[in-house]
Amino acid sequence: LPSGLSEPRTVTRIVGDCHLSNFGLFTEDGSHKDDVIFAPNDFDDACEGLAAWDILRCIVSFHLAADLGRGWLSGQYKDDDDALDGDDPEDLEAASEEDAREAVKAFLKAYRSTSNDIASDPDKRLKVIDKVSKNHVLAKPFKKAKDRAPGGEDFESKSSLADVASWADGRPHLLTSAEEDIDDLDKELHRLPREVEQSVKRAFRPYLDDDILDLAERRGAGTGSLNVKRYYFLVGPWDYAGAGDLALCHIVEAKQQRAAAPLARFPDLSPANRMNAAHLTCDCQRIMQRNPDLVLDEVIFEDVPWLVRSRHHARVGIDPEDVMIAKKKPGKALEQYAESCGQALALAHARGDRRSTRFEEAMDYILDREGDLLAGRAERYAAQVIEDWRLYCAAMQTG
Repeated sequence: LPSGLSEPRTVTRIVGDCHLSNFGLFTEDGSHKDDVIFAPNDFDDACEGLAAWDILRCIVSFHLAADLGRGWLSGQYKDDDDALDGDDPEDLEAASEEDAREAVKAFLKAYRSTSNDIASDPDKRLKVIDKVSKNHVLAKPFKKAKDRAPGGEDFESKSSLADVASWADGRPHLLTSAEEDIDDLDKELHRLPREVEQSVKRAFRPYLDDDILDLAERRGAGTGSLNVKRYYFLVGPWDYAGAGDLALCHIVEAKQQRAAAPLARFPDLSPANRMNAAHLTCDCQRIMQRNPDLVLDEVIFEDVPWLVRSRHHARVGIDPEDVMIAKKKPGKALEQYAESCGQALALAHARGDRRSTRFEEAMDYILDREGDLLAGRAERYAAQVIEDWRLYCAAMQTG
């Protein structure tokens, strides 16, 4: 990092794994309100750290996303997940390298501008991105999220609740691997042996906001969490009286929590990072979000820390193809998205210290002087990642 961005005054609460797909749309207060916002949405690696770790990680991801899009359209990379959704590559355009550079500039400008605004008026750190123009790349995701919130037209078909539960036969229940409704092996829910189920219920019930209507183990979810245990609780009123009570039900996830990734190399940067992994994640999320989940806690179960959190009804993630491939002007979409990410990240970072504006003043000043240098290093690092990937593929092919 440039020297100024390594200074102690630029330390705050950070996302820790900040790339373009770890921003998204969700309801504030978890599943307890219908206000949809755009913000960082993954705090599994959150900790106290240098703000520039998040910034660098994010702007590198813009270059990598643009390269991925061009690789898909040219056939250099395989579209294994059908990201192009069946469209003819000849009808699509991918963001260019110059588009990625412009996106990085937009991100840094938005981050600086937001920091400057907060330095002038500290109350602005409680702003959120809750609306965009109708031509913005986030306009459709915003509508999708609002439609999935309680009262929305897709709540009963596409919300986080509808994704894993059924209430067709009366009382809501989770769809487990024994039922035909679950056909994605990567997202299977499995019934627990009765004695295990009772133990899990006893351990986690005090941290839930309502009764446990159903419980299952989630397997095969996530990337960094593939081999950790996690449970899904269907939570709602014990006297559930029918579809009219669905808005009172939601999914709560409990998962074993690992140490934040940056702490493997920087364990002593801050005393706060000595918290157990689940406590640190909760602490960071509560600080960095304006209105965090109302169900958000840590539990020591089977001698390891577990994170307990609500699954937002209206959670809508952003995939790279959503912002770097289009039928026309993909660069505009990527630039719009980058600008929103820069603003959202600056707001999250600024909430790390609500007593003063020293952090915001420092980031505005240092990015003004070292932003271009950071952008150049990010571009070179992205090229290094791509070259490393080619070497990895070659090694795999030769055994």
